Amino acid sequence: MRIDVLTETVPGLDEALAAVDAFDATLVGGLLRPQPAQTAGLTELVNAVAGSPLAGRVAEAAEKAAAGAASEDHLVVLAAARTALLGAAHDALTARIQEATGRPGGDESVPEPEGAQAANVRAAARSWLSDLARSGWQGIDHDLVSGAAQIVSAMLPDPALRRLATLLDGFAAELAASCPGATTERFPVRRWADLWSRGMLLTLPGAGGPPAAGTATGRLLPLGVDLQEHATAVQAQVHAVFEPADGTTARLVRASVSVPKPDTVVGAGLWQLLRPHMSLLAAVSEGRSMDLAGMPVSAEGDLLWNDAQAHAGEPADAFATARVALPTAADPVVAPLDRHPARIAVPVFLEGYATGDGAVTFTVAGQALAVDTDRVPAAGPLTPEAIAASGACIALLRWDDGTYRVQPLAVETTVRKKAVTVHAGAWAGGTTDKNGVKAEKAATDAVAVLRERAGRLLRK
Repeated sequence: MRIDVLTETVPGLDEALAAVDAFDATLVGGLLRPQPAQTAGLTELVNAVAGSPLAGRVAEAAEKAAAGAASEDHLVVLAAARTALLGAAHDALTARIQEATGRPGGDESVPEPEGAQAANVRAAARSWLSDLARSGWQGIDHDLVSGAAQIVSAMLPDPALRRLATLLDGFAAELAASCPGATTERFPVRRWADLWSRGMLLTLPGAGGPPAAGTATGRLLPLGVDLQEHATAVQAQVHAVFEPADGTTARLVRASVSVPKPDTVVGAGLWQLLRPHMSLLAAVSEGRSMDLAGMPVSAEGDLLWNDAQAHAGEPADAFATARVALPTAADPVVAPLDRHPARIAVPVFLEGYATGDGAVTFTVAGQALAVDTDRVPAAGPLTPEAIAASGACIALLRWDDGTYRVQPLAVETTVRKKAVTVHAGAWAGGTTDKNGVKAEKAATDAVAVLRERAGRLLRK
């Protein structure tokens, strides 16, 4: 990899993000009675898109918003302008990554979503989000936030609306935890503006439909697992190289599984909740490939996993895959609404680096690359110490806090003078490691108690 490319300034990036921040600040106080500082933030957004096809509509929407007279359509336009700026930032950052890795980009376009259904429910969601923008984060209260509950309930039965329903449900929960806004000292300004703008655009016709999918037949070579844990849910996302059976270009794909979880199940116990839903986790743990036959896959490279269409294949070492197959695998395309710097997570392979003292960094050809050890899950044997002692690494390249960072998925290191590989997802399919076994037993006991209590409640 050419690390020097990642350390160079990206022209226009700081200005685009500054315009986004300026607009986000207007949502803190709300757009019902905008103050001069909010008007200035709207003007900055207008200036940032002045040379784009959005210019005229954004200027009109900003003028109405500055006068406290913005309609729902005007607020949708402002959300679109903000999303476009972040999309441009995403594209500039990923272009640098492609230059650094030398891998080909995806060459197929993302299909247009199908027409919308349940227009009345979408309109209700747009109305609620518009009320949020007018009140601002400082003006939220429980009455306003609770308005989302009925909308979410109406959306959940429809698969085409579940993406928007899930967003609104989670957003409302975060808002409720900060009510009343008038007494809250600090808001997650960027995050809430992200959720608000995405929600506004998902209410448009066709924007939130299920992803168009093709099929994948061939060999899947896992690289590693990214585990993301929250208090009530956990997700495992397997990154892999897919080699089509027809001999066409290999490409990077992902396969994800998400499940709800009790807050008492943590660490290695999380795998017990995930394993029954995806046989791929066992293949990752065993270091095997998988043979796919007609597996649904979206244009963005997301496998819609079905165990019936996958079978365990031959042994496949992740580091061999990273050295041989990864450099020529095409990166997936990104859907328009998913173009955001926070969503960048590109598999890369690094070796021959030096590690720094204190906070772990990899120094490659004299260039330092930050290592995000905070993202390494406790549900596996990979530790910051193993990363610091490593000589090769499979990682996800991300962009966070103004710089590129790597999140290790697996490393080659030395333990007791012996070369070993350590994977973050090594315990995904089961483990004989004493720490992993202990955590698994604790989780088994916790789940058994919870099931017994749930059974008692259902029998009453």
